[in-house]
Amino acid sequence: MSARLRSRPAIALALIVLPVIAVVVTLASLRGSDAARPAQIGDTRALTLADPDGDGLLQRLPGEPLRDRTELATAARPGKPLATFGQLSDAHVRDEESPALVGFLDRLGAPFESTFRPQEALTTQVLAAAARTLNAARPDAVLVTGDLIDNDQRNELAMALATLDGATVRPDSGARGYDGPQLQSNADPSYYRPAVDPPRRPGLLQAAQRPFASAGLRAPWWAVAGNHDLLVSGELAPTPRLQAVAHGSRALVRPPDDLAIPRDQAGLTNGLDALLARGLPGTTTPRPADPGRAQLPAAEVLARLRSGGHGRGSGPLLDYTIDLGPRVLGVVLDTVRRDRGSGGLVTAQTLAFLRAALAAAGERWVVVFSHQPLATAVGGDAALALLDRAPRALATVAGHTHRNRITPRKTRSGGFWQITTASLADYPQQARMLRIRATAQRGAVIETWMLDTARGRLADTARELAFLDAQGGRPDRAAGSRLDRNVRLFR
Repeated sequence: MSARLRSRPAIALALIVLPVIAVVVTLASLRGSDAARPAQIGDTRALTLADPDGDGLLQRLPGEPLRDRTELATAARPGKPLATFGQLSDAHVRDEESPALVGFLDRLGAPFESTFRPQEALTTQVLAAAARTLNAARPDAVLVTGDLIDNDQRNELAMALATLDGATVRPDSGARGYDGPQLQSNADPSYYRPAVDPPRRPGLLQAAQRPFASAGLRAPWWAVAGNHDLLVSGELAPTPRLQAVAHGSRALVRPPDDLAIPRDQAGLTNGLDALLARGLPGTTTPRPADPGRAQLPAAEVLARLRSGGHGRGSGPLLDYTIDLGPRVLGVVLDTVRRDRGSGGLVTAQTLAFLRAALAAAGERWVVVFSHQPLATAVGGDAALALLDRAPRALATVAGHTHRNRITPRKTRSGGFWQITTASLADYPQQARMLRIRATAQRGAVIETWMLDTARGRLADTARELAFLDAQGGRPDRAAGSRLDRNVRLFR
């Protein structure tokens, strides 16, 4: 986590200087026959949203056609599709009313990041809009590469599963209606209040709490474990004291000015638990309790995913394989620590699993999925070394970084592409499509392109706020470069 302060004066100043975004993406905005093709809902090959002149106003611009990237192989004519699948990552479905959230840490500086987002009440609506876009693109499968939920809570998992499986989603928690830090009555300048702060959106919080029917994903979807799925705030294993805060009826909204929070990982874990032994420090406010806010042990989260058909295997790790096509094998790796820390970890068990999966792949192309990129995970160098020697390794696909990025990894065996995809929680709130095609001389090409979330008042408002957010918005450049989005990756 890194820190970029979100104070109301700073937000207000930015929003006064910058025009309020008017982002309305409709099928009618596409010309001619484009409007009749469902696959172009949110498809950035047909239409993009960007701020070309830097004035803070997102504009509808022509789409970005696929560009060739030939760092690993020369361009060749793409043949028949071997696999077509989607990726969405880091949805961070959040119970934004939970006393266990630590939005007050934003003001304390590094290493804290994104503990409060101005669009945080809209995470289920954004996820539902992403599902509609993916449905229009018609993938054969969707990989959800971690951080589906935000704070390891039972009710967050229930909301996320209802959204993706297609059911009635009930975003509200506690008492009926919104009870959180964005209320108009909260005088703390560190929080955006949509009823009174620019851009004013009266009624937004009330609308965000209403139940809605989600269409869900039509394609089967497969889960990859993320640190926020299994750890409180993505950092800490549940403890009795943390559980007591989640189940409690008071929330800390402002810490004392002299509050000292340890910045290292071990100190944060032990220090926070010791701090809570003396009760919540600083200014607190009543918050209606909800038993659904129980923080789950990792085994229960994985059991829920497996029982719903969104993960395979057994045991303490979510390592498994799936057939993405008759000639493409997907390998899902669990890189989440179970004690503390957001960084990735490739255990000896996961490494052995990867070794066996590569040996069993035969002549199939292999795509490896993880939450944290292998290149940054502890033990990830050993996993990459296995892939370096695998002649049919095609790509690694990850999330966690909240940004679009594609880099080649050249090896004697031919190399593979390392792909990360932006977050649904932060701007640009995009999913990714990937289609693998055969080429001549036993080669392959990955055609990949970004998908904006489908049109919807709440999803559009979430994008607007995410773009203006001082942490995850346009200053962060999370959309990546042109070559990190709509490209053909030859191998």
